[in-house]
Amino acid sequence: MALPTAIWLASGIILSLITFLALNRSQKDVVLRRLGLGRRNASRPSTPSLEKQTLSKPLASSTSDLRATFPPSQRGQLKIIMEKMTPAQRQAMGDLSFDENKFARSLLGFEEDYRTADDSKYCYSGFSVREIKALGDFPDYSTLSEVPMPEPYLEFDIDRALPRPYRPFRWAYHQTMSLTKLETDWWLELESTYKTRIAQRKELYAKYGESVVQWLPGSELACKELMEMVLQFLCARYPQYFVLSPDKSQLENKILGTVSVIKEKHPLLILLDNVPEDFGMVLRDPETGYYVFRSGMICSALGWNVGTKINMKLHEIHQPIPDYKEKMQFSMDRYFSKMPASKPIQRGSWGLEVDQPLFMPPGDPHESYREFQDTSLDRSRIHLRVDWQTLRRLPLSGAVVFNFKALFTPLEELRDEPYVPSLVLKVLKEGKESIMKYKNTWHTEHVVIPALEEFKREQIEKGIIEKDWEVKTLDDSPWFPGWQEKWHKQQGF
Repeated sequence: MALPTAIWLASGIILSLITFLALNRSQKDVVLRRLGLGRRNASRPSTPSLEKQTLSKPLASSTSDLRATFPPSQRGQLKIIMEKMTPAQRQAMGDLSFDENKFARSLLGFEEDYRTADDSKYCYSGFSVREIKALGDFPDYSTLSEVPMPEPYLEFDIDRALPRPYRPFRWAYHQTMSLTKLETDWWLELESTYKTRIAQRKELYAKYGESVVQWLPGSELACKELMEMVLQFLCARYPQYFVLSPDKSQLENKILGTVSVIKEKHPLLILLDNVPEDFGMVLRDPETGYYVFRSGMICSALGWNVGTKINMKLHEIHQPIPDYKEKMQFSMDRYFSKMPASKPIQRGSWGLEVDQPLFMPPGDPHESYREFQDTSLDRSRIHLRVDWQTLRRLPLSGAVVFNFKALFTPLEELRDEPYVPSLVLKVLKEGKESIMKYKNTWHTEHVVIPALEEFKREQIEKGIIEKDWEVKTLDDSPWFPGWQEKWHKQQGF
Protein backbone atom coordinates (compact mmCIF):
# COMPACT_ATOMS: atom_id res chain seq x y z
CA MET A 1 0.00 0.00 0.00
CA ALA A 2 2.79 2.45 0.92
CA LEU A 3 5.01 2.39 -2.18
CA PRO A 4 2.14 2.43 -4.69
CA THR A 5 0.75 5.43 -2.85
CA ALA A 6 4.11 7.16 -3.15
CA ILE A 7 3.95 6.74 -6.89
CA TRP A 8 0.39 8.05 -7.08
CA LEU A 9 1.58 10.95 -4.93
CA ALA A 10 4.34 12.00 -7.31
CA SER A 11 2.31 11.28 -10.45
CA GLY A 12 -0.42 13.48 -9.08
CA ILE A 13 2.07 16.36 -8.88
CA ILE A 14 2.95 16.07 -12.54
CA LEU A 15 -0.50 15.37 -13.96
CA SER A 16 -2.28 17.91 -11.76
CA LEU A 17 0.09 20.71 -12.82
CA ILE A 18 -0.26 19.87 -16.50
CA THR A 19 -4.05 19.82 -16.19
CA PHE A 20 -4.09 23.13 -14.28
CA LEU A 21 -1.98 24.94 -16.88
CA ALA A 22 -4.38 23.84 -19.60
CA LEU A 23 -7.41 25.43 -17.93
CA ASN A 24 -8.83 28.84 -18.81
CA ARG A 25 -8.78 31.63 -16.23
CA SER A 26 -12.22 31.00 -14.74
CA GLN A 27 -11.55 27.29 -14.45
CA LYS A 28 -8.26 28.02 -12.70
CA ASP A 29 -10.12 30.22 -10.23
CA VAL A 30 -12.42 27.33 -9.39
CA VAL A 31 -9.47 24.99 -8.80
CA LEU A 32 -7.70 27.58 -6.63
CA ARG A 33 -10.79 28.02 -4.51
CA ARG A 34 -10.99 24.24 -4.02
CA LEU A 35 -7.37 24.25 -2.89
CA GLY A 36 -8.19 26.91 -0.30
CA LEU A 37 -6.26 29.62 -2.20
CA GLY A 38 -9.26 31.67 -3.22
CA ARG A 39 -11.56 33.76 -1.02
CA ARG A 40 -12.49 32.11 2.26
CA ASN A 41 -16.15 31.58 3.05
CA ALA A 42 -16.61 33.93 6.00
CA SER A 43 -19.78 32.15 7.15
CA ARG A 44 -17.81 29.07 8.21
CA PRO A 45 -15.41 28.63 11.10
CA SER A 46 -11.81 28.23 10.04
CA THR A 47 -8.44 27.12 11.32
CA PRO A 48 -5.00 28.14 10.10
CA SER A 49 -4.31 26.65 6.68
CA LEU A 50 -1.26 24.57 5.91
CA GLU A 51 1.09 26.32 3.53
CA LYS A 52 0.42 25.10 0.02
CA GLN A 53 3.67 24.24 -1.74
CA THR A 54 4.35 25.38 -5.26
CA LEU A 55 5.71 22.25 -6.86
CA SER A 56 7.74 22.80 -9.98
CA LYS A 57 7.18 20.45 -12.86
CA PRO A 58 10.35 18.46 -13.60
CA LEU A 59 12.28 19.71 -16.58
CA ALA A 60 10.87 18.34 -19.80
CA SER A 61 13.13 16.26 -21.98
CA SER A 62 12.95 15.09 -25.56
CA THR A 63 14.60 11.81 -24.55
CA SER A 64 14.15 9.31 -21.77
CA ASP A 65 17.87 9.24 -20.96
CA LEU A 66 17.86 9.60 -17.17
CA ARG A 67 21.51 8.70 -16.89
CA ALA A 68 22.50 12.34 -17.28
CA THR A 69 19.87 13.63 -14.85
CA PHE A 70 20.87 14.25 -11.22
CA PRO A 71 19.02 15.79 -8.28
CA PRO A 72 19.94 19.32 -7.17
CA SER A 73 23.04 19.00 -4.99
CA GLN A 74 23.25 20.33 -1.45
CA ARG A 75 27.05 20.45 -1.44
CA GLY A 76 26.94 24.24 -1.30
CA GLN A 77 25.94 23.81 2.36
CA LEU A 78 29.36 22.33 3.16
CA LYS A 79 30.85 25.82 3.54
CA ILE A 80 28.39 26.49 6.37
CA ILE A 81 29.12 23.12 7.97
CA MET A 82 32.90 23.69 7.80
CA GLU A 83 32.62 26.89 9.85
CA LYS A 84 31.86 24.72 12.89
CA MET A 85 34.50 22.06 12.18
CA THR A 86 37.81 21.58 13.96
CA PRO A 87 41.02 22.13 11.95
CA ALA A 88 41.49 18.36 11.70
CA GLN A 89 37.98 17.91 10.30
CA ARG A 90 38.52 20.69 7.77
CA GLN A 91 41.73 19.05 6.63
CA ALA A 92 39.91 15.74 6.21
CA MET A 93 37.18 17.49 4.22
CA GLY A 94 39.57 18.94 1.64
CA ASP A 95 39.19 22.08 -0.46
CA LEU A 96 35.62 21.44 -1.69
CA SER A 97 36.62 21.79 -5.33
CA PHE A 98 34.16 20.12 -7.69
CA ASP A 99 34.78 18.94 -11.23
CA GLU A 100 31.51 18.02 -12.93
CA ASN A 101 33.20 15.82 -15.50
CA LYS A 102 35.13 13.95 -12.81
CA PHE A 103 31.92 13.59 -10.83
CA ALA A 104 30.09 11.97 -13.75
CA ARG A 105 32.99 9.54 -14.36
CA SER A 106 33.47 8.60 -10.69
CA LEU A 107 30.05 7.58 -9.42
CA LEU A 108 29.74 4.89 -6.80
CA GLY A 109 28.55 1.58 -8.16
CA PHE A 110 24.94 0.63 -7.53
CA GLU A 111 25.88 -2.04 -4.96
CA GLU A 112 29.08 -0.38 -3.78
CA ASP A 113 29.53 0.29 -0.06
CA TYR A 114 30.76 3.84 0.47
CA ARG A 115 32.65 2.73 3.59
CA THR A 116 35.13 0.68 1.55
CA ALA A 117 35.07 2.78 -1.63
CA ASP A 118 37.87 5.04 -2.85
CA ASP A 119 37.64 8.53 -1.36
CA SER A 120 37.68 10.09 -4.83
CA LYS A 121 34.36 8.52 -5.81
CA TYR A 122 31.08 10.39 -5.68
CA CYS A 123 27.54 9.70 -4.62
CA TYR A 124 25.01 10.88 -7.20
CA SER A 125 23.99 13.59 -4.71
CA GLY A 126 27.22 15.40 -5.58
CA PHE A 127 29.13 14.62 -2.36
CA SER A 128 32.42 12.75 -2.56
CA VAL A 129 33.16 9.73 -0.40
CA ARG A 130 35.91 11.77 1.23
CA GLU A 131 33.46 14.52 2.18
CA ILE A 132 30.88 12.06 3.48
CA LYS A 133 33.46 10.31 5.67
CA ALA A 134 34.80 13.65 6.94
CA LEU A 135 31.31 14.67 8.03
CA GLY A 136 31.32 11.66 10.35
CA ASP A 137 28.37 10.43 12.38
CA PHE A 138 25.33 12.64 12.98
CA PRO A 139 26.33 15.68 10.92
CA ASP A 140 24.05 18.73 10.88
CA TYR A 141 21.38 17.34 8.55
CA SER A 142 19.21 20.40 9.03
CA THR A 143 21.89 22.59 7.45
CA LEU A 144 22.73 19.99 4.79
CA SER A 145 19.12 19.61 3.68
CA GLU A 146 17.94 23.18 4.42
CA VAL A 147 14.96 21.65 6.23
CA PRO A 148 14.73 23.13 9.75
CA MET A 149 14.81 21.03 12.90
CA PRO A 150 11.54 20.79 14.83
CA GLU A 151 10.64 22.93 17.81
CA PRO A 152 10.76 21.09 21.16
CA TYR A 153 7.34 19.77 22.20
CA LEU A 154 7.89 19.95 25.94
CA GLU A 155 4.23 19.73 26.96
CA PHE A 156 3.85 16.45 25.05
CA ASP A 157 2.66 13.53 27.20
CA ILE A 158 3.03 10.14 25.50
CA ASP A 159 0.41 8.50 27.72
CA ARG A 160 -2.46 10.76 26.64
CA ALA A 161 -1.25 11.99 23.25
CA LEU A 162 -3.56 11.46 20.29
CA PRO A 163 -2.59 11.81 16.64
CA ARG A 164 -3.90 14.90 14.95
CA PRO A 165 -7.26 14.09 13.29
CA TYR A 166 -6.19 13.92 9.66
CA ARG A 167 -9.17 13.88 7.30
CA PRO A 168 -7.64 13.88 3.79
CA PHE A 169 -10.99 13.75 1.97
CA ARG A 170 -11.48 15.74 -1.22
CA TRP A 171 -14.07 16.41 -3.85
CA ALA A 172 -13.92 16.27 -6.81
CA TYR A 173 -12.11 13.11 -5.83
CA HIS A 174 -10.57 12.35 -9.19
CA GLN A 175 -9.05 15.78 -9.84
CA THR A 176 -6.69 16.75 -7.02
CA MET A 177 -4.00 15.17 -4.84
CA SER A 178 -4.12 17.83 -2.05
CA LEU A 179 -0.36 18.12 -1.66
CA THR A 180 1.18 20.41 0.94
CA LYS A 181 4.59 21.45 2.11
CA LEU A 182 5.88 19.28 4.94
CA GLU A 183 5.17 20.66 8.41
CA THR A 184 8.67 20.08 9.74
CA ASP A 185 7.56 19.85 13.38
CA TRP A 186 5.35 16.89 12.49
CA TRP A 187 7.58 14.78 10.24
CA LEU A 188 7.36 11.99 12.85
CA GLU A 189 4.39 12.09 15.20
CA LEU A 190 4.22 10.00 18.35
CA GLU A 191 1.05 9.19 20.29
CA SER A 192 -0.33 6.97 23.04
CA THR A 193 -0.20 3.72 21.04
CA TYR A 194 3.60 4.02 20.92
CA LYS A 195 4.47 1.09 23.20
CA THR A 196 1.85 -1.20 21.64
CA ARG A 197 2.93 -0.39 18.09
CA ILE A 198 6.63 -0.90 18.81
CA ALA A 199 5.84 -4.31 20.28
CA GLN A 200 3.62 -5.26 17.31
CA ARG A 201 6.27 -4.24 14.79
CA LYS A 202 9.02 -6.21 16.53
CA GLU A 203 6.73 -9.25 16.60
CA LEU A 204 6.08 -8.85 12.87
CA TYR A 205 9.82 -8.72 12.15
CA ALA A 206 10.41 -11.82 14.28
CA LYS A 207 7.69 -13.64 12.35
CA TYR A 208 8.16 -12.33 8.79
CA GLY A 209 11.82 -11.24 8.67
CA GLU A 210 12.78 -9.85 5.27
CA SER A 211 9.14 -9.50 4.31
CA VAL A 212 8.99 -6.42 6.55
CA VAL A 213 12.61 -5.25 6.94
CA GLN A 214 15.27 -5.61 4.26
CA TRP A 215 18.29 -3.80 2.90
CA LEU A 216 20.37 -4.52 -0.19
CA PRO A 217 24.05 -3.78 -0.96
CA GLY A 218 24.65 -0.14 -1.83
CA SER A 219 22.05 1.15 0.64
CA GLU A 220 24.48 1.43 3.56
CA LEU A 221 24.80 5.22 3.45
CA ALA A 222 21.07 5.79 2.94
CA CYS A 223 20.16 3.58 5.90
CA LYS A 224 22.71 5.24 8.18
CA GLU A 225 21.66 8.70 7.05
CA LEU A 226 17.96 8.03 7.57
CA MET A 227 18.55 6.57 11.03
CA GLU A 228 20.65 9.56 12.09
CA MET A 229 18.14 12.08 10.73
CA VAL A 230 15.29 10.33 12.54
CA LEU A 231 17.15 10.20 15.87
CA GLN A 232 18.15 13.86 15.55
CA PHE A 233 14.50 14.71 14.97
CA LEU A 234 13.23 12.67 17.94
CA CYS A 235 15.79 14.17 20.32
CA ALA A 236 14.97 17.70 19.18
CA ARG A 237 11.18 17.27 19.16
CA TYR A 238 10.78 15.11 22.27
CA PRO A 239 13.85 15.89 24.44
CA GLN A 240 12.04 14.65 27.56
CA TYR A 241 11.88 11.15 26.05
CA PHE A 242 14.90 10.70 23.73
CA VAL A 243 18.53 11.55 24.49
CA LEU A 244 21.69 10.87 22.49
CA SER A 245 24.82 10.30 24.55
CA PRO A 246 27.51 13.02 24.28
CA ASP A 247 29.57 10.85 21.94
CA LYS A 248 26.40 9.95 19.98
CA SER A 249 27.03 6.25 20.39
CA GLN A 250 23.87 5.48 22.38
CA LEU A 251 20.20 6.45 22.33
CA GLU A 252 18.28 6.53 25.59
CA ASN A 253 14.56 5.89 25.15
CA LYS A 254 12.79 7.01 28.33
CA ILE A 255 9.39 5.79 27.12
CA LEU A 256 10.52 2.18 26.89
CA GLY A 257 13.30 2.43 29.47
CA THR A 258 15.88 1.16 26.97
CA VAL A 259 19.30 2.17 25.69
CA SER A 260 20.23 1.38 22.08
CA VAL A 261 23.92 1.02 21.27
CA ILE A 262 23.79 2.43 17.78
CA LYS A 263 26.69 0.54 16.19
CA GLU A 264 25.52 -2.84 17.51
CA LYS A 265 22.61 -3.15 15.07
CA HIS A 266 21.80 -2.27 11.50
CA PRO A 267 20.36 1.28 11.26
CA LEU A 268 16.92 0.03 10.25
CA LEU A 269 16.79 -2.22 13.31
CA ILE A 270 17.63 0.74 15.54
CA LEU A 271 14.60 2.42 14.00
CA LEU A 272 12.50 -0.71 14.46
CA ASP A 273 13.28 -0.65 18.19
CA ASN A 274 12.36 3.01 18.63
CA VAL A 275 10.15 4.42 15.87
CA PRO A 276 6.61 3.21 15.01
CA GLU A 277 6.91 4.52 11.45
CA ASP A 278 7.37 2.86 8.05
CA PHE A 279 10.17 3.84 5.67
CA GLY A 280 10.86 2.82 2.08
CA MET A 281 13.94 4.06 0.18
CA VAL A 282 14.62 4.14 -3.53
CA LEU A 283 18.12 4.71 -4.91
CA ARG A 284 19.37 5.80 -8.32
CA ASP A 285 20.92 3.13 -10.54
CA PRO A 286 23.94 4.81 -12.20
CA GLU A 287 23.70 2.55 -15.25
CA THR A 288 20.13 3.54 -16.10
CA GLY A 289 19.17 6.56 -14.00
CA TYR A 290 16.08 4.71 -12.77
CA TYR A 291 15.22 4.70 -9.07
CA VAL A 292 15.02 1.27 -7.45
CA PHE A 293 13.53 0.11 -4.14
CA ARG A 294 16.64 -0.97 -2.21
CA SER A 295 15.79 -0.83 1.48
CA GLY A 296 12.75 -0.57 3.68
CA MET A 297 11.08 -1.18 7.00
CA ILE A 298 7.35 -1.50 6.33
CA CYS A 299 5.11 -3.12 8.92
CA SER A 300 1.81 -1.50 7.90
CA ALA A 301 1.31 -2.66 4.31
CA LEU A 302 -1.99 -4.11 3.12
CA GLY A 303 -1.81 -6.68 0.33
CA TRP A 304 1.95 -6.50 -0.31
CA ASN A 305 5.22 -6.45 1.61
CA VAL A 306 8.86 -5.48 1.31
CA GLY A 307 9.84 -8.94 0.12
CA THR A 308 7.52 -8.79 -2.88
CA LYS A 309 8.72 -5.35 -4.06
CA ILE A 310 12.40 -5.09 -3.11
CA ASN A 311 14.88 -4.36 -5.94
CA MET A 312 12.15 -3.29 -8.37
CA LYS A 313 12.21 -0.12 -10.44
CA LEU A 314 9.27 2.23 -10.00
CA HIS A 315 7.55 1.06 -13.17
CA GLU A 316 8.13 -2.60 -12.30
CA ILE A 317 6.52 -2.12 -8.89
CA HIS A 318 3.47 -0.61 -10.56
CA GLN A 319 3.27 -2.72 -13.70
CA PRO A 320 -0.28 -3.90 -12.81
CA ILE A 321 -1.61 -0.33 -12.69
CA PRO A 322 -3.61 0.45 -15.87
CA ASP A 323 -1.97 2.97 -18.22
CA TYR A 324 1.03 3.46 -15.93
CA LYS A 325 3.59 2.85 -18.65
CA GLU A 326 1.78 4.91 -21.28
CA LYS A 327 0.66 7.86 -19.15
CA MET A 328 2.77 8.07 -15.99
CA GLN A 329 6.10 6.28 -16.19
CA PHE A 330 8.14 9.00 -17.90
CA SER A 331 6.80 11.81 -15.71
CA MET A 332 7.29 9.78 -12.57
CA ASP A 333 10.88 8.86 -13.38
CA ARG A 334 11.67 12.49 -14.19
CA TYR A 335 10.10 13.73 -10.97
CA PHE A 336 12.09 11.37 -8.80
CA SER A 337 15.28 12.30 -10.64
CA LYS A 338 14.83 16.03 -9.98
CA MET A 339 13.24 16.19 -6.53
CA PRO A 340 15.28 18.52 -4.25
CA ALA A 341 16.24 17.65 -0.69
CA SER A 342 15.06 21.05 0.51
CA LYS A 343 11.40 20.57 -0.45
CA PRO A 344 9.83 17.58 1.31
CA ILE A 345 6.08 17.14 0.89
CA GLN A 346 3.20 15.50 2.73
CA ARG A 347 -0.24 14.11 1.99
CA GLY A 348 -2.65 11.52 3.29
CA SER A 349 -4.48 8.52 1.90
CA TRP A 350 -7.46 6.86 3.53
CA GLY A 351 -9.55 3.71 3.58
CA LEU A 352 -12.30 2.03 5.60
CA GLU A 353 -11.44 -1.11 7.50
CA VAL A 354 -13.08 -3.75 9.66
CA ASP A 355 -11.20 -3.62 12.97
CA GLN A 356 -7.61 -2.32 12.75
CA PRO A 357 -5.53 -4.40 10.31
CA LEU A 358 -1.97 -3.10 10.55
CA PHE A 359 -0.11 -5.61 8.35
CA MET A 360 -1.87 -7.80 5.84
CA PRO A 361 0.40 -9.78 3.51
CA PRO A 362 -1.06 -11.53 0.45
CA GLY A 363 -3.25 -14.41 1.58
CA ASP A 364 -3.81 -13.08 5.08
CA PRO A 365 -7.11 -14.35 6.58
CA HIS A 366 -8.26 -10.77 7.15
CA GLU A 367 -8.51 -10.35 3.36
CA SER A 368 -11.68 -12.42 3.46
CA TYR A 369 -13.53 -9.47 5.00
CA ARG A 370 -13.15 -7.63 1.69
CA GLU A 371 -14.95 -10.28 -0.33
CA PHE A 372 -18.49 -9.80 0.99
CA GLN A 373 -20.75 -7.49 2.99
CA ASP A 374 -21.31 -9.03 6.40
CA THR A 375 -24.91 -8.28 7.43
CA SER A 376 -24.01 -8.83 11.09
CA LEU A 377 -21.13 -6.32 10.98
CA ASP A 378 -21.48 -3.86 13.85
CA ARG A 379 -20.76 -0.18 13.32
CA SER A 380 -18.31 -0.19 16.23
CA ARG A 381 -15.91 -2.40 14.26
CA ILE A 382 -15.54 0.06 11.37
CA HIS A 383 -12.49 2.30 11.39
CA LEU A 384 -11.19 5.06 9.19
CA ARG A 385 -7.58 4.25 8.35
CA VAL A 386 -5.43 7.23 7.38
CA ASP A 387 -1.86 6.75 6.19
CA TRP A 388 -0.23 10.14 6.74
CA GLN A 389 2.73 10.26 4.40
CA THR A 390 5.82 12.28 3.59
CA LEU A 391 8.25 12.13 0.70
CA ARG A 392 11.72 13.62 0.95
CA ARG A 393 15.22 13.26 -0.46
CA LEU A 394 18.14 12.60 1.87
CA PRO A 395 20.90 15.17 1.22
CA LEU A 396 24.02 12.97 1.30
CA SER A 397 22.96 9.64 -0.21
CA GLY A 398 20.35 11.16 -2.51
CA ALA A 399 17.90 8.41 -1.59
CA VAL A 400 14.23 9.32 -1.85
CA VAL A 401 12.45 8.24 1.34
CA PHE A 402 8.75 7.60 1.63
CA ASN A 403 7.49 7.26 5.18
CA PHE A 404 4.03 6.80 6.58
CA LYS A 405 2.16 5.85 9.70
CA ALA A 406 -1.21 4.07 9.86
CA LEU A 407 -3.73 5.84 12.09
CA PHE A 408 -7.10 4.32 12.97
CA THR A 409 -10.20 6.29 14.00
CA PRO A 410 -13.56 4.74 14.95
CA LEU A 411 -16.32 5.64 12.50
CA GLU A 412 -18.33 7.19 15.34
CA GLU A 413 -15.70 9.93 15.71
CA LEU A 414 -16.88 11.49 12.44
CA ARG A 415 -20.34 12.22 13.88
CA ASP A 416 -19.49 15.69 15.24
CA GLU A 417 -16.87 16.73 12.70
CA PRO A 418 -18.39 19.51 10.55
CA TYR A 419 -18.81 18.65 6.85
CA VAL A 420 -16.80 15.39 7.10
CA PRO A 421 -19.79 12.96 6.88
CA SER A 422 -21.19 14.85 3.88
CA LEU A 423 -17.83 14.82 2.13
CA VAL A 424 -17.18 11.12 2.68
CA LEU A 425 -20.72 10.28 1.56
CA LYS A 426 -20.16 12.15 -1.68
CA VAL A 427 -16.98 10.21 -2.38
CA LEU A 428 -18.50 6.82 -1.56
CA LYS A 429 -21.63 7.41 -3.64
CA GLU A 430 -20.23 9.31 -6.61
CA GLY A 431 -16.50 8.64 -6.71
CA LYS A 432 -15.00 7.42 -9.97
CA GLU A 433 -15.63 3.69 -10.22
CA SER A 434 -12.03 2.67 -10.96
CA ILE A 435 -10.69 4.72 -8.05
CA MET A 436 -13.25 3.38 -5.61
CA LYS A 437 -12.52 -0.16 -6.71
CA TYR A 438 -8.82 0.47 -6.02
CA LYS A 439 -9.69 1.96 -2.60
CA ASN A 440 -11.71 -1.17 -1.82
CA THR A 441 -14.32 0.22 0.59
CA TRP A 442 -17.30 -1.81 -0.69
CA HIS A 443 -17.19 -4.38 2.11
CA THR A 444 -17.96 -1.65 4.67
CA GLU A 445 -20.34 0.60 2.73
CA HIS A 446 -23.56 -1.17 3.76
CA VAL A 447 -22.77 -0.06 7.33
CA VAL A 448 -20.85 3.14 6.69
CA ILE A 449 -23.24 4.90 4.30
CA PRO A 450 -26.32 4.69 6.59
CA ALA A 451 -24.18 5.87 9.52
CA LEU A 452 -22.83 8.84 7.58
CA GLU A 453 -26.31 9.77 6.39
CA GLU A 454 -27.39 9.78 10.04
CA PHE A 455 -24.43 11.98 11.02
CA LYS A 456 -25.15 14.37 8.15
CA ARG A 457 -28.83 14.76 9.16
CA GLU A 458 -27.81 15.48 12.75
CA GLN A 459 -25.33 18.16 11.67
CA ILE A 460 -27.99 19.88 9.54
CA GLU A 461 -30.60 19.69 12.32
CA LYS A 462 -28.18 21.13 14.88
CA GLY A 463 -27.08 23.91 12.54
CA ILE A 464 -23.52 22.64 12.44
CA ILE A 465 -23.53 22.73 8.62
CA GLU A 466 -25.68 24.45 6.01
CA LYS A 467 -28.51 22.35 4.54
CA ASP A 468 -27.58 23.40 1.02
CA TRP A 469 -23.81 23.13 1.44
CA GLU A 470 -22.13 22.29 -1.86
CA VAL A 471 -19.76 19.43 -1.18
CA LYS A 472 -16.13 20.29 -1.88
CA THR A 473 -12.67 19.83 -0.42
CA LEU A 474 -12.58 21.76 2.84
CA ASP A 475 -10.60 25.00 2.85
CA ASP A 476 -8.35 23.72 5.63
CA SER A 477 -7.92 20.17 4.34
CA PRO A 478 -6.75 17.80 5.76
CA TRP A 479 -8.47 19.39 8.77
CA PHE A 480 -12.08 20.21 9.57
CA PRO A 481 -13.46 23.31 11.35
CA GLY A 482 -12.88 23.05 15.07
CA TRP A 483 -10.40 20.17 14.87
CA GLN A 484 -7.93 21.74 17.28
CA GLU A 485 -10.55 22.27 19.98
CA LYS A 486 -11.73 18.67 19.69
CA TRP A 487 -8.18 17.30 19.61
CA HIS A 488 -7.11 19.30 22.67
CA LYS A 489 -10.23 18.40 24.63
CA GLN A 490 -9.79 14.68 23.95
CA GLN A 491 -6.28 14.90 25.43
CA GLY A 492 -7.47 16.71 28.54
CA PHE A 493 -6.15 20.17 27.67
